Amino acid sequence: MTLNIFWHNNKVTFEDRCKTYKQKGIVLWFTGLSGAGKSTIAAELENKLVSLGKITYMIDGDNLRMGLNKDLGFSEESRYENIRRTAEVASLFKNAAVITLVSVISPYRKMREMAKEIIGDAAFVDIYVKADIETCINRDPKGLYKKAINGEIVSFTGISDRYEEPENPKVIIDTNELDLGNSVNVIMEYLANNKYI
Repeated sequence: MTLNIFWHNNKVTFEDRCKTYKQKGIVLWFTGLSGAGKSTIAAELENKLVSLGKITYMIDGDNLRMGLNKDLGFSEESRYENIRRTAEVASLFKNAAVITLVSVISPYRKMREMAKEIIGDAAFVDIYVKADIETCINRDPKGLYKKAINGEIVSFTGISDRYEEPENPKVIIDTNELDLGNSVNVIMEYLANNKYI
């Protein structure tokens, strides 16, 4: 309910902030299976952007689940709420003219569409970090696939729950083919070509 709540307009606009910081506030939304390389690529990209003098912030799904979203489980309803909160936080950073990197599985197309609606299409850059399930199982950096296969984790994306591949992501990074450096370069090239940086 939003009774007796009114939006307060600031004197400093989004455009003012972008002009002051000499950058566009955008959200780079990394989606993909656990173990595909989302957080690894996002962290390296953030490091590259900061070295160029850009103001950035990385939001990792696991980190949010240790604080803001620690009350949420992994039911479909909880997953949607997890993504809604994550998108709202990312939108605040974007409105502050920060280049915001979000690394979350966000397994369903509808939840990614919801995130895009919250953030705004013009500022939403969806990046599909692609890796086949066999590769992710072999990597298994957190030991989660082993637990999921053994039935110790229920509703685990890619094993006991679905992952819906993005249909038209702005960037695809296939980590079966690209190493970390080349993955970052592909995204940097996209951002430069589209005048985001």
